[in-house]
Amino acid sequence: MREIIFYRTYSDKCPIEEFLDSLSGKQAQKVIWVLQLIQEFDTVPSQYFKKLVNTDDIWEVRVQFGNDIFRLLGFFDRDNLVILTNGFAKKTQKTPPQEIELAEQRKQDYLNRKVSRENEE
Repeated sequence: MREIIFYRTYSDKCPIEEFLDSLSGKQAQKVIWVLQLIQEFDTVPSQYFKKLVNTDDIWEVRVQFGNDIFRLLGFFDRDNLVILTNGFAKKTQKTPPQEIELAEQRKQDYLNRKVSRENEE
């Protein structure tokens, strides 16, 4: 079973919570349903969860609600811990490069702060 956590910035902001708050109730429900699916099932269909090629091991949570398409990006920390970094409404066929860059920057930030914490202990 996987665990999903939301990335927090150094100033303790949570971009995923802010994204979810921007959605309608039913849209947010669908996103949460997909996240539960990813947590509970060992094998998740790629229509919901897929590794992005040509990235620094960034994964994409894929949610479709009617004509709306939402994506949440994140990465694995260890085998079963998924850290989600950012979310957006998808308007084009390709995932916007700036969203991938943002996910990669937040991944580096997360890992750097994790190493700092471990060194302090």
